[in-house]
Amino acid sequence: MPTYHIAPSILSADFARLGEEVRNVVSAGADIIHFDVMDNHYVPNLTIGPLVCAAIRPHVQVPIDVHLMVKPVDRLIPDFAKAGANIISFHPEASEHIDRTLQLIRDNGCKAGLVFNPGTPLHFLDHVMDKLDLILIMSVNPGFGGQSFIPEALKKIAAVRKLIDESGRSILLEVDGGIKIENIAAAAKAGADTFVAGSAIFGATDYKTVIDAMRAELAGA
Repeated sequence: MPTYHIAPSILSADFARLGEEVRNVVSAGADIIHFDVMDNHYVPNLTIGPLVCAAIRPHVQVPIDVHLMVKPVDRLIPDFAKAGANIISFHPEASEHIDRTLQLIRDNGCKAGLVFNPGTPLHFLDHVMDKLDLILIMSVNPGFGGQSFIPEALKKIAAVRKLIDESGRSILLEVDGGIKIENIAAAAKAGADTFVAGSAIFGATDYKTVIDAMRAELAGA
């Protein structure tokens, strides 16, 4: 059975008490903190930067998974690495040289990931599997929290799972967008092992109840 990871997205947290929020969600059973960075350029929204990452870093021991929805991307990578990120992922469309950007992330001491929008083809993986620690499949179009899961993403997850298995490499397969108790098992059956959930967790009154229910669904998958 795969090792599954629950990664709450702080995009849906209460920003007025962010330190408390990340502590509470880790206490409730979260494995990873997912950190969404949007620049109002690559995506039509503006969120948070390295200073916020540095602010929450002392509050949790679990990995911080930074998803950069920014263009150009290379300039911000060293800043997030210094701010305490453990994993940094980016979109191939946001880099002039994907291989170089992946190497930049690793040179700064972080694990490297590549992110695929619903409409982004997987051929970008053809020559970089040896530099990847994570592949993130977006099950919504990025830019806003609270969107509904796009079922077509399950086919893309399955295709990437096949590529990872054929590579023989240890690469996390993450899914982000509309993940909730009702669909997390379907994503796991398709091959995902890491699940980003924002409003499904932070929108609940009891984080532990939601995370426990997600784990129960994963156990049955």
